[in-house]
Amino acid sequence: MAHFVIMGCGRVGVALAHTLDGAGHSVAVIDQDPEAFRRLGQEFSGSKVIGLGFDRDTLVEAKIEEAYAFAAVSSGDNSNILATRVARESYHVPHVVARIYDPGRAEIYQRLGIPTVAAVRWSTDQVLRRILPDYSMRGDYREPSGRLMLTEVALHRDWYGHLVKEVEEAAGVRVAYLTRFGEGTIPQSRTRLQGGDLVHVMMNLDQSKDVEKILANAPVAASD
Repeated sequence: MAHFVIMGCGRVGVALAHTLDGAGHSVAVIDQDPEAFRRLGQEFSGSKVIGLGFDRDTLVEAKIEEAYAFAAVSSGDNSNILATRVARESYHVPHVVARIYDPGRAEIYQRLGIPTVAAVRWSTDQVLRRILPDYSMRGDYREPSGRLMLTEVALHRDWYGHLVKEVEEAAGVRVAYLTRFGEGTIPQSRTRLQGGDLVHVMMNLDQSKDVEKILANAPVAASD
């Protein structure tokens, strides 16, 4: 079980909070409007923190230093980006994502290595894939025999800069395509991964846990 911090208690923030809380995780929701927390209902067992998601005192109260992931899903692009950068750069939260309404700005922040989801293709599912790695292992497609699965995988940040073939060799998968700056591309074995890339692989279903474990950790240096 892990600790998650969510900034924004609107429709998406509430959906994320309930999903994570229901799965047994520790959840803190930040919002500057105390009335917004009424949307969480009585069944929510996490904490509610009044304040701005980029304010350090507010983040500390939400236990950002213990956070496995941070999702900024308020209604303001600037606030979401600022809060996400503070969480990643000041508190070194491993998994962050920002909701961005302007697709053009989302692409800019993707180039800076900040995972974003533009509102035009927004869903709670997409956020969960970026802050809860094993969630993506549910797969996007399974071939008829049930043996193979196409899915997005979560990479440790140290994989960026490595070649696609290194990922394939380490995890025993085939990289089917990358999503880079919001567009799909079929990589070559010598394609080098960049920060913000979303990596989609084809793999054997019974290997999913091993693949998740390998790619969620930093690459192992080759021995001399």
